[in-house]
Amino acid sequence: MYKIQTYNKISDKGLSLFDKAKYDINENHKDADGIILRSYNLLETEFPSTIKAIGRAGAGTNNVPSDRCTDQGIVVFNAPGANANAVKELVLAALFMSSRRVYESITWAQTLKDGETDVPAQVEKGKSNFEGPEIMEKTIGVIGLGAIGGLVANACDALGMKVLGYDPFISPEAKANLSSNVVIKETMEEIFAVADYLSLHLPVNSDTKGMFNAALFEKCKEGIRIVNFARGGLIKDADMVAAVKSGKVAKYITDFPTEALLNVDNIIPIPHLGASSPESEENCAKMVVNQVSIYLETGNVINSVNFPNVTLPVNGKRITACAKGNSELLTDVTAELKSAGISSTDMISKTRGDVTYVIVNTDKDAKSVEEKVKKLNGVVLARAI
Repeated sequence: MYKIQTYNKISDKGLSLFDKAKYDINENHKDADGIILRSYNLLETEFPSTIKAIGRAGAGTNNVPSDRCTDQGIVVFNAPGANANAVKELVLAALFMSSRRVYESITWAQTLKDGETDVPAQVEKGKSNFEGPEIMEKTIGVIGLGAIGGLVANACDALGMKVLGYDPFISPEAKANLSSNVVIKETMEEIFAVADYLSLHLPVNSDTKGMFNAALFEKCKEGIRIVNFARGGLIKDADMVAAVKSGKVAKYITDFPTEALLNVDNIIPIPHLGASSPESEENCAKMVVNQVSIYLETGNVINSVNFPNVTLPVNGKRITACAKGNSELLTDVTAELKSAGISSTDMISKTRGDVTYVIVNTDKDAKSVEEKVKKLNGVVLARAI
């Protein structure tokens, strides 16, 4: 029986997909085969040698030490696109709030009470302080056109905005799903100079961390409004606060509050609600439960962030292996099988960066060569299934 350890509250509709005859799900397993989590921070967690897979019920995996997991032979899965609609809807709410001063006006209205004049009279007198522009026919730049960014771009087009997109890594499928009215630019600078609004949909990595800073804001149109529902690390908070106070950025709304962003006029911090919908949590849980169970039972890898995605139809027994810096792993594995008198039938090998993963179907149980495969050059895991 496979043991699954959970962190956070995982949707029951997702966990119910685990076959109860094969899986024991518990928060307190010390020797689990797999982990399912949402936002719990695993960066400092020491994993037992039994852990084979981690499923992050969401798109981002910055709370999981993916590189260390690779070194330990642990596959990390995520749920790309499962929460995309939920985030898109909150981005649209933020766009409206960035223009129409809805948040500020509600906060003000809550302070009213009858005095020399009644509340309706005060409302009529004070509402002009909260005037804001409509978004229709304004220009928005959508930086990153993946699962969420693509939905945001199409929704903004449907709302009558002029949509400029930027994504040097856009997939053919994502590009095909964009509205024909979305104009993809070759550089971000082309967008910054003309955009009235900016919506960020980038991952945080060594190239993007802190890239939205004072130097970049100077390239933007005066009074730009920026919404960030991607990752807080994209922004240099001190530079953003300075840009907002100077008026260069008219409004900044983010789903990633930090102390520096609190209680600053024209900065609205939202407490990371992008994927906080029951539909999103259910979709994410279902996706990662499916991926983790498939991997544990068959070795097939779907939607991994640190391993190549590899699938091979199951036909009897099989052995899987992963190595770093050994692109000839398949040859090495089949040689070990042949030496042990085990025939290879179907097989597949794929490489991602310096990580190679192979699956070999065999005519009989390959458990006898598992330890030998583990000793091959660069191997971080070997499993006879």
